[in-house]
Amino acid sequence: MLHDPAFSAAGRFFKGNIHTHTNLTDGARSPEAVCRAYREAGYDFLAITDHFLPKYSFPIVDTVPFRTETFTTILGAEVHAPATALGEIWHILAVGLPADFAHTTAGETGAALARRCLDAGAFVALPHPGWYALSTADAATIPGAHAVEIYNHTSQVRTDRGDGAYLIDQLLADGRRINLCATDDAHFHCADAFGGYVMVKAEANEPDALVAALKAGAFYSSQGPVIEDVRFAEDQVEITCSPASSIMALGRGSRATQIVEPGTTRATLPLAGLMPGGFVRLVVADSAGRRAWTNPVWLS
Repeated sequence: MLHDPAFSAAGRFFKGNIHTHTNLTDGARSPEAVCRAYREAGYDFLAITDHFLPKYSFPIVDTVPFRTETFTTILGAEVHAPATALGEIWHILAVGLPADFAHTTAGETGAALARRCLDAGAFVALPHPGWYALSTADAATIPGAHAVEIYNHTSQVRTDRGDGAYLIDQLLADGRRINLCATDDAHFHCADAFGGYVMVKAEANEPDALVAALKAGAFYSSQGPVIEDVRFAEDQVEITCSPASSIMALGRGSRATQIVEPGTTRATLPLAGLMPGGFVRLVVADSAGRRAWTNPVWLS
């Protein structure tokens, strides 16, 4: 039977942002202030992922002092190495790194650095692909990545390049089994926080449980809409959500089925037309144009 682990796994949903910066690198606020902002905004957890570069002394920010009984933090970093196909420095999001993660060296490639992050137990994602035109060939050099950012809020706010769906759908069409995540990448130099987040299904709001759930794909991503339940049958999928203007099931290439009707809170969509493409991912959009995305489910 087909299933989405975000809706079949045990536990409850916890809201978090897994890509954030502080004034220890190129952000505007201190780690304490950033954690406080997310806690007061109702988030359950946060990963501060400052730039792991020599000019910033390779920070893995210690956010343990900012945890409370209802708010936790995950250690991580945005790590860098040369170079993408366009000659850009690699940006690799690593959530769940140890505090003593070894510094990069002059000869370390992006692929080797990503491998080290994976070996250290991190959830690894390819951030803001639209912002710096990451290609499928680039993504192929990091085969162990768990996800691609489908939405990066600061990239959208500052450059209109926040959408990563183009890369995700090409990778999925080629048969790569990879998930997707939405993040803020907040730096707080402008209103670039609270625009993209993950809802992680875990049994406890604790770093190890959250990272394990991220790696297992037990989460969905959102800009605001709530996906309450997803249930697959042999030839259809039923989605329950907050009031939506559209609910879509997307497959390989142009394959899609949808309901476009304002106020929809439940939809049953057929899968027959998507079966030959091998996968389906769901998108819920509200009247403000904000979206929520499930991870792809493989139909074979």
